[in-house]
Amino acid sequence: MHIPSKFRSMKDRSIMMAEWEKERGKIPDRISELEDLIRAKQRLMDNEEHFETACLYNSEIAGLASVINDLWLWYRAADPLAGKAHH
Repeated sequence: MHIPSKFRSMKDRSIMMAEWEKERGKIPDRISELEDLIRAKQRLMDNEEHFETACLYNSEIAGLASVINDLWLWYRAADPLAGKAHH
């Protein structure tokens, strides 16, 4: 349930921001792990002679790249508790 920020206490906001920063700090390590997986799948794909299997690797690589993109978006996100301005 989303509770608008104007109804949260400063203490609650501080606790949530501390938790967010803790989780946010894990993102670069996770991205690095996913990049390692991509490189491993690329090596497999480079040596794969079976077209369908190579396509499967390529699809898995695309999926991992999408997750990395999403993680970077989360990592770069500003204060997730700040309300969006509506004009």
